[in-house]
Amino acid sequence: MASEARGTFDFVVAANRLPVDRVTEADGTSRWQASPGGLVTAMDAVMQGQSAAWVGWAGDPGEDVAPFDRDGIRLHPIVLTADEVRGYYEGFSNETLWPLYHDVIVPPRYRRSWWASYQRVNTRFAEAIAKVAAPGATVWIHDYQLQLVPALLRALRSDLRIGWFNHIPFPPVELFGQLPWRRAVLRGLLGADFLGFQRSNDAANFTRACHQLLGTSSSGDTITWSGAEDGLIGAEPRRTRTATVPISIDFRSMDELARTPEVRRRAREIRASLGNPQTVLLGIDRLDYTKGIRHRLRAISELFGDGAIAAPEVTLLQIATPSRERVSAYQDLRSQVDGQVGRINGDHSGIGATAVHYLHHSYPKEEMAALFQAADVLLVTPLRDGMNLVAKEYVASRWDGGGALVLSEFTGAAQELSQAFLCNPHDIAGLKETILAAMREEPASARKRMLAMRRRVRSHDVHAWAQHYLSALEAAPQKPIRR
Repeated sequence: MASEARGTFDFVVAANRLPVDRVTEADGTSRWQASPGGLVTAMDAVMQGQSAAWVGWAGDPGEDVAPFDRDGIRLHPIVLTADEVRGYYEGFSNETLWPLYHDVIVPPRYRRSWWASYQRVNTRFAEAIAKVAAPGATVWIHDYQLQLVPALLRALRSDLRIGWFNHIPFPPVELFGQLPWRRAVLRGLLGADFLGFQRSNDAANFTRACHQLLGTSSSGDTITWSGAEDGLIGAEPRRTRTATVPISIDFRSMDELARTPEVRRRAREIRASLGNPQTVLLGIDRLDYTKGIRHRLRAISELFGDGAIAAPEVTLLQIATPSRERVSAYQDLRSQVDGQVGRINGDHSGIGATAVHYLHHSYPKEEMAALFQAADVLLVTPLRDGMNLVAKEYVASRWDGGGALVLSEFTGAAQELSQAFLCNPHDIAGLKETILAAMREEPASARKRMLAMRRRVRSHDVHAWAQHYLSALEAAPQKPIRR
């Protein structure tokens, strides 16, 4: 592949989406505003003050947006056609890779046309990065949508320092091996100098997959591949380091927001609107089959049925943020959750005593902070999750030391927040016991748990994560020197 002309940016971030969303005003004019989320916060902190660019999709099919500057960062939009959105994003990324990487909770679908679209879009990303990156620039590629980009980019620009971070789990080889294009994906990732994963198991799964499917060798956390003779992209010999670098949140800003009088007042209003119950159970999730919402609702239904809890003394507030509504599995999930909530309320609610309050909306960070303050127990029960930042946001919001966290052991957060009430969401009886234990813990013990988790999230915030990752990338394939 021919080499591209060099750009001018010393630090380049590539992700499926740009860090901004287009907002249309009442008068028909539009503007760009910063997207919510920890990744945008982290990247903003490390990109400010240096020559930096972000490559990603602007969000609307077929829209050709010229590169533009925002807050000192060059945003370089990638154009995706409607067919590519269906094939690369909705198809291969979210109906093939997402279920495969989340323990095949629903069956993945393998379509050659989706794979072809994924290849085309990854190539477009690599070409765009190559054009904007300065000689010797550092490039940080994010997530499962762009797994071919490292090798494609290296073929274009061997002078670059290339890193990739996986925000979701990486599956064991027994599952990953189902993917018809498994070797191509591994070869794509080995184009990076450094690969970061959320959990130690994810890094180990990737290393084992490379060993079994590509014949690599490894020493510690460094993978060595002798290459291939087929002349395909990513066939050259490689040494790549893998490591666990768990992502986090901006603890300071979340803590400060939760302390504001407006948020504290709103928290009291939320409890009052729920009827001032003795215990507010809260679930905040993207409406996704990986989040364990159905298992959680089953446990809550049985607790009401057993008489262990009763409305109006106890209520569940379940918020499900809309997600991937054009994908059939998500349409089915919404129907199932709607049905479960209806049955629980039909069986266990009375006039003025609602068992489950269910909201299918997204909310701004100020409302989220108020919800966290209003909740006595947060239920975070995914069947599989890369990290789950909601758990960390709840901890950061509880400046008062109150609240309790019920946390699935199948989240990355469980490896850090060991003081939470850990559970196996597949074990409904065990989940019920864990919820009751969180509700009934003595206040002094509960406060001790929460303060320990707050210390952890404070010291390992999103800025520490970004610096840790970039230090590892700079030193790869060696380990960075500890300061």
